Amino acid sequence: MPQHPLDPVRLDRRRLLQWSACATGLLFSAGLQARAQSSNARIVIVGGGAAGMAMANRLSRRLDGARITLIEPREVHHYQPGWTLVASGVWRPEKTMRSNARFVPGGVDWVRQPAAGIDAPGRQVELSDGTRLDYDYLVVATGLQLNYHLIDGMSPELVGTHGIGSVYASIEGAARTRDTIDAWIAQGQGKGIFTAAPTPVKCAGAPLKMTFTTLSRLEASGRRNDFQVDFLAPGDALFSQPWVDDFVKQRFDEQGVTRRHHYRLSAIDPRAREAEFTFVGPDSEFTSHHELREAEFSREDGRTVVTDYDFIHVVPPMSAPDFIKTSDLVARDGPFRGEWLDVDIHTLQHNRYPDVFGIGDVIGAPINKTAASVKAQAPVVEANLMAQMQGQTLPARHNGYTSCPMITGIGKAMLVEFGYDDNFAFLPSFPFIDPKDESWVAWVMKDRMLQPAYYAVLEGQA
Repeated sequence: MPQHPLDPVRLDRRRLLQWSACATGLLFSAGLQARAQSSNARIVIVGGGAAGMAMANRLSRRLDGARITLIEPREVHHYQPGWTLVASGVWRPEKTMRSNARFVPGGVDWVRQPAAGIDAPGRQVELSDGTRLDYDYLVVATGLQLNYHLIDGMSPELVGTHGIGSVYASIEGAARTRDTIDAWIAQGQGKGIFTAAPTPVKCAGAPLKMTFTTLSRLEASGRRNDFQVDFLAPGDALFSQPWVDDFVKQRFDEQGVTRRHHYRLSAIDPRAREAEFTFVGPDSEFTSHHELREAEFSREDGRTVVTDYDFIHVVPPMSAPDFIKTSDLVARDGPFRGEWLDVDIHTLQHNRYPDVFGIGDVIGAPINKTAASVKAQAPVVEANLMAQMQGQTLPARHNGYTSCPMITGIGKAMLVEFGYDDNFAFLPSFPFIDPKDESWVAWVMKDRMLQPAYYAVLEGQA
């Protein structure tokens, strides 16, 4: 039987071809580089993840004669946007790993040990062996720190044991999370708890994606009704973009996920398979739900409640690394005080030290902890650092652009792009793509197209 002219699969494939052509153009539009600038400046880049590697490649091409040092102890680069696909059983772990040597540009001094401290007034970075590196300009691209220790009884080593999963722990942890979900589904019944953190996190959609892909697998097992799925979040919102937040809540309700708001995971007893949650909402709301809590939780002690689980997905609190938090570069006031790098969220220049710029997950900003944010931030840092070196007004501004391919089930997703302005309004890159459109094409983009784009960002080509 012939397909209807408006068959959705055929339309999706047509749109995929459009996306591919458009994405290729956007990917390499940064190939026209500005003329190299002569400089004898000492530039230190702390961190060789997506942000640091992108800046190493961009600056090595823009500066002639500068001494650029990249501080990065890891020999292997991890494509972390692929970890949710590993934990969901779609990708093999090795697909997410490449040698860092492949991306470090020639002429850059690669220091293969961790940074241990930053003396901003003295313009020095301390290494783990006590060596100090002087700099004229500093790019802080450390990424963030996973604070599993702030959940009593929890450590990353527990991922993959006692029903505990966490996509954030490591690539090994993502694979063990997959195996733990496999074991829970094979059990044929039981309670799964998915959590969110009380802090900003990298890839804020990952806890939601893990819930949606697990729901797909439970539904495919034919025994969905035998599994209880709960999602506990410390605040009202599940996602920062308002329309997506409403969508996720509605979809969870439709798929039988019990949502509980204002609950923070505060402790875990792995052997007993019990999780403690602390209520962080208003007292009146805590009191008014007493009967409901008694039915759902095993114990209550003040503002904490305890529940059992068969599987739990743990999302740890996150912050800048400790050596950033103990330095003079940390935010001193405002919502990022004591936890994140203090930068102007538009110029990405440090608010007190003009010779310092920040990029990536480490910065204090209301959104932006994604690889897509790095793609948008890298040309801003490049242009503004060049201007700062010449004593000029900073010309570039970051609009907060971030992107989340929101997986809503295995085989479907939405391409969600938004920025700072107008309450995180959508900023679609392609005029023919509706960010509210849930489709197979967006899934294919996540599964097959974004990884090459990511590596182009690392190489400074996008």
